[in-house]
Amino acid sequence: MQNMMLIAKRDLKMYFISPIAYIIIAVFLFLMGWMFFNLLSYYSQSLQQFGAISYGQKPTLSENVIRPLYGNMNVIMLFIVPFITMRLIAEERKDHTVELLLTAPIRSLDVILGKFLSGFALLAIMLSCTLIYPIMLFYLTKPDWGVVLGCYMGLLLVAATYVAVGLFWSARTENQIVAAALSFGTLLFLWLISWAAHRAGPVWSDVLNGFSIVGHYSNFSEGVIDTTDLVFYASAIGFSLFGAKLSFDTSEWG
Repeated sequence: MQNMMLIAKRDLKMYFISPIAYIIIAVFLFLMGWMFFNLLSYYSQSLQQFGAISYGQKPTLSENVIRPLYGNMNVIMLFIVPFITMRLIAEERKDHTVELLLTAPIRSLDVILGKFLSGFALLAIMLSCTLIYPIMLFYLTKPDWGVVLGCYMGLLLVAATYVAVGLFWSARTENQIVAAALSFGTLLFLWLISWAAHRAGPVWSDVLNGFSIVGHYSNFSEGVIDTTDLVFYASAIGFSLFGAKLSFDTSEWG
């Protein structure tokens, strides 16, 4: 446990020593701030139009602001995470610093979990900066806190899955660009897999939806915590970390 935390702290510190963390967080917050402003403006206009005509269904904050906002966070993280995870092990291989880890009295599991925690911690810090949005909504109106908490819980699970998949590919190659491309391709496939479910039969539809990252997130965005969704994310994280450990143990470093 101590070795794992030391590796996690070291790697997290490396993000902030270089400009990587600051650039990623700045870009993320800029995009999310722009989306929040526009979603809130559109919601305000919709309320004014509803009040003027008093016809149809009244726009809700959850449907028009909260769910779209946090849903877009998923998309932005899809592009950002490969840049965060691509260096975790691939850089160690390229710089031959991994030999230090292999010769040190540290278990490979501690290395994998430590690097996973460092990437996840960076995303958690990034997401914590977005807490300003529900705080602002609290002073402007009355948000559904069940939906807000569900969205954050779903986002953290999605972020952990993204990092685990990225770590797996980083353990498979010493080329950071290749690791980022494979991570992005895998995550994008798991995003788009639900599209094929609409044309598949009843059985295959359930199978394809079962592998959909965005499909399992949808329940959280409604404030609903389903055991099936928790099992999916836990399995995806566990499988990816196991694959990363296996690659780390069996690869020949040179």
